[in-house]
Amino acid sequence: MAGNSRVRSVETLACDAGWRNYHFVKITTEDGVVGYSEFDEGFGSPGLGAAIERLAVRVVGQNALQHERIFAELTAVTRPSTGGVIAQALGAIENALLDVKGKVLGVPCYELLGGKIRDRIRVYWSHCATWRINHPSWYKPAITDLDGVKAIGREVREKKFTALKTNIFTYTDGKPQGWRPGFGVPFEPEINVDRRVLRDLRMHLEAIRDGAGPDVDILLDLNFNAKTEGYLKILREIADLDMFWIEIDSFSPEALGYIRRHSPHPISSCETLTGLREFLPYFREQAMDVAIIDTPWNGVWQSMKIAAAAEACEVNVAPHNFYGHLCTMMNAHFSAAVPNLRIMETDIDRLAWDHELFTHAPEIIDGHLIIPDRPGWGTEPNEEALRAHPPKGKGGLLSYGQKN
Repeated sequence: MAGNSRVRSVETLACDAGWRNYHFVKITTEDGVVGYSEFDEGFGSPGLGAAIERLAVRVVGQNALQHERIFAELTAVTRPSTGGVIAQALGAIENALLDVKGKVLGVPCYELLGGKIRDRIRVYWSHCATWRINHPSWYKPAITDLDGVKAIGREVREKKFTALKTNIFTYTDGKPQGWRPGFGVPFEPEINVDRRVLRDLRMHLEAIRDGAGPDVDILLDLNFNAKTEGYLKILREIADLDMFWIEIDSFSPEALGYIRRHSPHPISSCETLTGLREFLPYFREQAMDVAIIDTPWNGVWQSMKIAAAAEACEVNVAPHNFYGHLCTMMNAHFSAAVPNLRIMETDIDRLAWDHELFTHAPEIIDGHLIIPDRPGWGTEPNEEALRAHPPKGKGGLLSYGQKN
């Protein structure tokens, strides 16, 4: 039934994605089955493509259906430098192997994960207002004032989404700008939170609530933009607002646990962790209400193991998803199969040419993603379109704050 499923080649592909590039792994078997995954070099992972290409020599010639064996072997040969870019390279390879396996067996990838529990996944509109403020040349209409923030809140409601997520903004003469010192914009390595940040963040949240109305859930992503003291100041400032969750990144499970125990709102975290071993201290500390798992980084098969550990600690999970349409579909299969799902992230503001780059775009109806029954992930890159939009040399976090 499986034919000759030995891996003939492992390639990486890339294309222009506006302020960043999209990246893909392509695995071809001896009998011509092609599996894809999407990975990302722009979120603090330069050189990931080179790591994948170097590891490919241990993948070629192996049975593509034995993804657990391949993952274990790659783990063994990279053990002295586990985590980080290496972990993400293993995850990208695993995800392409899952696409191959689904296509060889003629089943959607959720069947490989135990079968789907749900046909529709509730999604939240991520980077709401954020993309139109931070990247106005790519995402229209540009937002230049509080009226624009209110307007996108109304747009979320009118398009029947039930949840949105936004970020931190300060306002100068009424014009919003992203406040991202954790990512070097502005470059303030002490990462302190002052009165202006508190005042402007509250104003921003009140404006988006005014537009969205009382029935849309609002999520706030603080990223790495504060220390423990600053996160607590923000939580006190917005204690009376109706928030679905506050997303906080911290490399200290003890610090995050302290924050959670003093927070009036649910806390989500862990989107930058790789491997079950990195998640376990956060679970033991009961540091978050929702564990966010980046399945492109970890690999969807490995992410199911992390989700099972979360379930054992009475924690639900949510996928980290701010990439291209293939990543969205990889996360959708994870979300369809994982029992302890909270909600799924997705970006609704898209590039003008996003629809050209993939064979199928996600189907979203009334704020829910409909799970397809096509084999594999249910979409794949259109290689002709990728070639028509060649990748740029710059982009992602490495270009934040730089003049063009």
